[in-house]
Amino acid sequence: MVKIRLRRMGAKKSPFYRVVVADSKSPRDGRFIEEIGTYNPVTNPSEIKIDIERAEYWIKNGAQPTDTVRALLKKATPAPAQEQATVEGTKDE
Repeated sequence: MVKIRLRRMGAKKSPFYRVVVADSKSPRDGRFIEEIGTYNPVTNPSEIKIDIERAEYWIKNGAQPTDTVRALLKKATPAPAQEQATVEGTKDE
């Protein structure tokens, strides 16, 4: 099974993560298929850079994001533009 998960990088006490697509049998920091983003929790606010198109591609092809990556994807995805609701009588005609 293919998973989208975090790969720990950085020095001791200073974590930096790469968001990778990897086989679930591979070790956490081991072999991976593709790197699709980064996550830096040390900065304030946290820095999240994820290629949303590639993440959606992998999810459509059966990859399962971990709980943490799922939360990061929600934060990284831009909010959908709300359609402007017009109330009767407010339009200029």
